[in-house]
Amino acid sequence: MTTQPPHNDAEKDLLHPRNRHRGRYDFPQLISTSPELAAFVAVNKYDDASLDFANPEAVKSLNRALLKQFYGIQHWDIPAGYLCPPIPGRADYIHYLADLLASVNAEVIPRGKSIRVLDVGVGANCIYPIIGRKEYGWRFAGTDVDVVALRMARQIVASNAALASTVDIRRQPTSTQIFNDIVEPKEFFDLTMCNPPFHGSQAEAEASSRRKEHNLGTQKAPQTPPTQNFGGQASELWYQGGEAAFLWRMAQESALNKGNVFWFTTLVSKKETLPGLYKSLEKVGAAEVRTINMAQGQKSSRIVAWTFLDAQQQQAWREKRWGAK
Repeated sequence: MTTQPPHNDAEKDLLHPRNRHRGRYDFPQLISTSPELAAFVAVNKYDDASLDFANPEAVKSLNRALLKQFYGIQHWDIPAGYLCPPIPGRADYIHYLADLLASVNAEVIPRGKSIRVLDVGVGANCIYPIIGRKEYGWRFAGTDVDVVALRMARQIVASNAALASTVDIRRQPTSTQIFNDIVEPKEFFDLTMCNPPFHGSQAEAEASSRRKEHNLGTQKAPQTPPTQNFGGQASELWYQGGEAAFLWRMAQESALNKGNVFWFTTLVSKKETLPGLYKSLEKVGAAEVRTINMAQGQKSSRIVAWTFLDAQQQQAWREKRWGAK
C-alpha cells in the first residue's frame, strides 16, 4: 500500500481559512457516511489510517465520500481514466474567488443565485459547481469539449437536487476556443474560472504521469502506458503549445467578451508562464490584473484574475447585479 508520512498540520494550514478540509481526513466518519470506502483504508506504519493514493478506485471512493459528507452530493461518479481531482485544492480556488468578489464589495462576499460563474473545462467530475453551489449558492455554467465528460457532468447535475436547477452544462464545439460560442451577447458572468491543461503534448503528459508513478512507488515497465492516480484525458492534460498558448488564447478571447464578465480568472501552474500572460493582458487592455498565491502542502500555484471594467463600471455592475450600494 502507498502510504503517507505522519500528518503535517503546517501543510493543511496553508489551505484557505474557510476550506472544510484543513484538518486530517476523518476516515471513521467518512466510512460511516460511505461504507464502500472501508475497502481502501488500512493502518500504515505510522499507526495512522491511510489510503492507497496510487489506486484510482481508492481516490475516487475518497472523493465520493468527501462530496457526500461535506457537500451533500448523493450521486457522483466519473468514467475510468477521467480526472479525479484532489478536492481540498479545488475548494481553495472557490474560496479565493469569493474573496476576490468581496474585495470589490466592501469585504462582503456576494452569495446566492444572482452570482453567475462560468467554469471553463468543467470535466466529468463537475467539481467546481458542486463546491461553489454548496459554499456560496452561486449559479454555474460549465463548458467542455469532451462529449463523455459532458454526459457525466450532466448526469451528476440531474442526479442531485441541489444542482439540478442551478448548473448548466454546455458543449464548446471548437476545441481551440474558450469563451467564443459559449458566452451569449446579452449574457453576464461575475466570474470565469479555469484549470487549464498545462502540458504541450501527449508525450509530455505521459512523462509527467511516469514521474508521479515513480514518486508513488508504482512505476511500470517502460512500454506500459502510464496511469495517473487522479486520471485525465487529453483535453484535461495537454493543449498544443501548453499552458502558455492556452492562456494567450484566453486573454485574446476575454477581450472579445469584456463587457459580459466582471472578473476573468485562471489557475496558472507554471510561474514561468506569468510574464507572457501579463504581457498579453496588457496588450488586450485589461484595466486591472491581480495574482493570488495558493499553496497545498509542497505544491504552490496561483490564480491570475483580470477585469476590463474601470471603477465606475464596476460600481454600476455591483449595483445592478449584486444590489450593492
